[in-house]
Amino acid sequence: MTGGRRRKQHFSRIHAFSCGKASFRGDHSLIGGPGFSRVVYCNDPECFEASLRNYAGNYVRSTKYTLATFFPKSLFEQFRRVANFYFLICAILSFTPLSPYSAVSNVLPLVVVIGATMGKEAVEDWRRKKQDTEVNNRKVKMHQSDGIFEPTKWMDLKVGDIVKVEKDEFFPADLILLSSSYEEAICYVETMNLDGETNLKLKGASDVTSSLHDDASFQDFKATIRCEDPNANLYSFVGSLELGDEQYPLSPQQLLLRDSKLRNTDYIFGVVIFTGRDTKVIQNSTEPPSKRSKIEKRMDNIVYFLFAVLVGLSIIGSIFFGIETREDLENGKMRRWYLRPDDTTIYYNPKRAAVAAILQFLTALMLYSYLIPISLYVSIEIVKVLQSIFINQDLHMYHEETDKPAHARTSNLNEELGQVDTILSDKTGTLTCNSMEFIKCSIAGTSYGHGITEVERALVWRKGSPLAREVPEINGQVEEFKKEKPLVKGFNFVDERIMNSNWLNEPHADVIQKFLRLLAICHTAIPEVDEETGRISYEAESPDEAAFVVAARELGFEFYERTQTSISLYEFDLSGKKVKRSYKLLNILEFSSLRKRMSVILQNEEGKLLLLCKGADSVMFERLAKNGIEFAEQTKEHIEEYADAGLRTLVLAYREINEEEYVEFNEKFMEAKNIVSADREEMIEEVAESIERDLILLGATAVEDKLQNGVPECIDKLAQAGIKIWVLTGDKMETAINIGFACSLLRQGMKQIIINSDTPENKALEKSGDKTAAAAAYKASVLQQIAEGRQLLTSSNENSEALALIVDGKSLTYALEDDVKDAFLELAIGCASVICCRSSPKQKALVTRLVKTKTGSTTLAIGDGANDVGMLQEADIGVGISGVEGMQAVMSSDIAIAQFRFLERLLLVHGHWCYRRISS
Repeated sequence: MTGGRRRKQHFSRIHAFSCGKASFRGDHSLIGGPGFSRVVYCNDPECFEASLRNYAGNYVRSTKYTLATFFPKSLFEQFRRVANFYFLICAILSFTPLSPYSAVSNVLPLVVVIGATMGKEAVEDWRRKKQDTEVNNRKVKMHQSDGIFEPTKWMDLKVGDIVKVEKDEFFPADLILLSSSYEEAICYVETMNLDGETNLKLKGASDVTSSLHDDASFQDFKATIRCEDPNANLYSFVGSLELGDEQYPLSPQQLLLRDSKLRNTDYIFGVVIFTGRDTKVIQNSTEPPSKRSKIEKRMDNIVYFLFAVLVGLSIIGSIFFGIETREDLENGKMRRWYLRPDDTTIYYNPKRAAVAAILQFLTALMLYSYLIPISLYVSIEIVKVLQSIFINQDLHMYHEETDKPAHARTSNLNEELGQVDTILSDKTGTLTCNSMEFIKCSIAGTSYGHGITEVERALVWRKGSPLAREVPEINGQVEEFKKEKPLVKGFNFVDERIMNSNWLNEPHADVIQKFLRLLAICHTAIPEVDEETGRISYEAESPDEAAFVVAARELGFEFYERTQTSISLYEFDLSGKKVKRSYKLLNILEFSSLRKRMSVILQNEEGKLLLLCKGADSVMFERLAKNGIEFAEQTKEHIEEYADAGLRTLVLAYREINEEEYVEFNEKFMEAKNIVSADREEMIEEVAESIERDLILLGATAVEDKLQNGVPECIDKLAQAGIKIWVLTGDKMETAINIGFACSLLRQGMKQIIINSDTPENKALEKSGDKTAAAAAYKASVLQQIAEGRQLLTSSNENSEALALIVDGKSLTYALEDDVKDAFLELAIGCASVICCRSSPKQKALVTRLVKTKTGSTTLAIGDGANDVGMLQEADIGVGISGVEGMQAVMSSDIAIAQFRFLERLLLVHGHWCYRRISS
């Protein structure tokens, strides 16, 4: 492959995963026991031992039916409708002599109705089948023999096959990474289809296989992997690799999951360990639920009522018929002589009047069957299909930039759109664009950046202060700037004091230099040089990180290369000269949601050891040294201002380290990295904690996650229509509240009820290690806050004030418990807006279920990522946004749209008309 080995880079010192020979501890002792019994024969899937195990093939299907199950399953779906079941009974009876009309006139309409509906189901399933066929027939290079890799269909892969996956290809099954185009055998993986996250994840192979860099090296490769059985947990894996007589541990760091994509890496070699239905992504998928609209359920009730009337009429008729028949031959007289009761069959026999009455009852059931109109169902099906076409063809819901129209994926929920009472929405990527822009920063206690965010406009407007004074001047600057310079993705910063190297004239130029240098160095991004233009772009693990590197480049500190153990920049020195500098990279202490910070340790050209660190204000300020808090007060004020403006903030700090301290730290760090046990992460964190202290503050950054076009207006319209909107997000509370104001969810004069369980007392209890006491304290605190909120609700109802409820993720865990959820829901329903922060995908689904089942009103869930799938499937109507986060949400939705703002037209125009047409 061209350029296959162009990036021989040593990343072992950069990334915190095991690169030495690790020890076996903890979970690895379970291998071979129940739940850990899988054995994979690498490069020998056809061997006798492998055939005994009979593992599943790699064929996958997402269809509702197969050829064998289509008729039974589809017929069951049809006869769930009461009317269809009734007509089936009538059709069976029409073949008996009881029938007052020919069988054809009864059977034909039923066959047409059921045939048409089954045809619609078949077409919808056929589309899924085509998608499956496309996936199963994708090609991947597989090792045949003698080091030759041939393209093979995904569905032909077996457990134990060695495959070569190339850049931007999807992984065909769950693989164990053996080696890659990087000398250190690392690779970058995009897991958007699995967890909705757009950032890249870093994976690394075991040292023992990392030298297998070319096709020929697999000619005689044989190994055995023993690992856990197939399960749904995406983030755990326990296994061991036996090569020769040695055993090497395997962890999630070596696991590449099906449906994730290889990025920034020319190729990888991997061995297939889970195929088809055993893969983690398929284990996580749920059967598509069968949703029925309320009109359909109401029609069933009407049919029950009409059936009761029908039975009543038939019973009364048959009783009178029986009495008349019994008296037909009284005293030898024939009253109904035309029926010839003296020479008749059982139907009119006066001597068996009771039997005649029963048979007459069955005839009457068929005769009066027109009370229940079979044609109504046909009309409704036709109307629903036509309405779906109206939605699909609506130009007002077509998004030109992405070329995506609206798409009604199921036609039986259209009329529900007009009845929606509560909308449950995701935030990132649904209300916002999920593209970060560097807009402001605070350096050495001075705030830089003139940009005005959507949130600031809303903030200034709601505070009632005129924006006129500052806007023209700033907007003039912004406009002028835009004329001079084309807009750069991720960079929306305007401030002449720093731009065009004017920062050299600022009072704290040395601090600004360190600040910009930190932005250019403290990250795990990879530079990509465009062959034609020579322009450098960056692939980063998160959109925030990309924005920082781009900002550093635009302000004169351009990161352009990672080599074996160094990172290289073009930067300005304090005399204003542009110089090339290289920094020796020693360690990267990675970001995690628990640590809330990341650091790099490096050595500069003068031989000084530096630690550069960026992280959340909550963890950074407590790690500052006594002599490092010079600008702390001003920086805190700026951070609060930025948070009020809806911006995401990070604090930047650094320290110098002496040689002895670093040597001691590095020994402990390497030791912690090479341990394989459950507490490995904790040990790494403990070592990192010991060096990330006594920092000197440089400043803070602020990036904006921009709102999608038209979101505030859309939410405003929906609120006017009396629809309640809940936002369920994984973001922190401050950001969620600010976005709430920006998109008109929270309004001026609204009273906020905040349920937050992170009190100092609760935190102290948690740190003491008594989990039961901590849980009880958290629950009591949540209950108390809900009770206070309900009191406030009662008083506000009298004064007709609008309330907003804001809940954090930990409180939500307790609020959803069986004995609390009713009180929580009562409070939430009384509020005009509800925002749930830091909520997990499972919590999103649970909240949706709670609202749907307890209120009985129609719920609509809208989201764009795989983490919203549970919520979309749980709601009465699931709307997927075909945005940047893969197609998982769209595949699980009932209706797909390209932008949140189209929801207004979907509900208020199409919903209204669909309901009206169906009702008529």
